[in-house]
Amino acid sequence: MRKLHKIVTMVAAAAGMVAAATTTATASTTATASPTAGCALNLGSVTAGGDQTMQRVTGVTPPTAGAKSVVPGLYADGAVRMSASFVNEPTAAGTSRYGRVVLGDAMYQHWITLDKSGKVTESQLARIGGGWSKFIDHETSTFNDDPTHPRTYEYGLRSDGVLFRWVVGDTGVWKAYGSAPGFASVKSMTLISKAAAYDTFLANTRGGALYTIHIPVNTAMKPVVTKVRAGTWQGFETLVAGGCGNYGTVVVGIDKETKSAYLYTFGHANGTKTSITGHGKIPGTFADPTYFRFAPPVKSDWLFGE
Repeated sequence: MRKLHKIVTMVAAAAGMVAAATTTATASTTATASPTAGCALNLGSVTAGGDQTMQRVTGVTPPTAGAKSVVPGLYADGAVRMSASFVNEPTAAGTSRYGRVVLGDAMYQHWITLDKSGKVTESQLARIGGGWSKFIDHETSTFNDDPTHPRTYEYGLRSDGVLFRWVVGDTGVWKAYGSAPGFASVKSMTLISKAAAYDTFLANTRGGALYTIHIPVNTAMKPVVTKVRAGTWQGFETLVAGGCGNYGTVVVGIDKETKSAYLYTFGHANGTKTSITGHGKIPGTFADPTYFRFAPPVKSDWLFGE
C-alpha cells in the first residue's frame, strides 16, 4: 500500500477568521430572487450503520427532496469519520462511484460498482495513509483543464487550524503542496470553485461568520479570506455545495443538533455583496454523521462559485 507522504508545513500568512458570536440559528440571506433558483444537488451521506445514501435536493421554494437511494452495509458501523465528494458515473452495467473516506486514523480510496438494480458488484478500499484522526475536514479538487491529465489536489483541515494541500499524481503518489495556518475557528468548509489558477472554499465559523477561502495554485499557498456574511451561520455543522451552471452555487447547510437541513442558492462570490437566497427547510430528517456531495464525472464537473 502507498503511504501518505510526510506532511511538510510551509507556513503562509492567512487572514484571521474571528467573527462576533450571534444567537440567531437561521442563516441570513438576501430577500431578492436569485437566477440560481431551481438548481439541484446530489446529497450523499454515510449513516451510523455504514450505509451510503444519495438524495437529490432542489432549490425551489420550499426546497424539494427526491427519494433516497441506499447502498446498505457498505462500511462497518460507525467506521467512517469523514468523506470527501464521490464521483457518481453511469456505466453500461450500472454505476461507478469513487472517492476518499477516512476510517479511524487512515484515509482510503474507495471504488464501488453497482449493477442497474443498485446492488454492489465490487467494492475496493485502498489505504492511502494514516494520521487523519487529527483532521476535521477534507476535500478533493480535480480540475479538468486537460482531460487526459486533470490536476488533482487534496485538502485537509487539521484540528489546530492548519489547512494542508497535496498534489495527487497520475500514479496516485501524493506530494505536499503547501499549508497555511489561521483556520482554527472554521466549523465546516465546502468547495465552490475550481479553476486553472485557484480553488475556492466556502466556510462557516463557530462565531457565525461566512467566508470564502480563495487558494491560488502556487507552492506558497497564501489563501485570500473574504467575509461574505458577518453572522448567523454558526448553526450548521456541515456545508455541502454543488455547481449551478454559470450562475453560482447551491448550498445545503446541515444542523446536526436539530437533525435538519436548509437549502440556499448563491450568486458568484463577491464578498458581502454576494447574493444569497434561502429556500427554506429541506423535507426529512438529517441525522447521519457524515455528509458529502455526489459529483458528476470529472469532465462534466464545473464549479463556478466565484
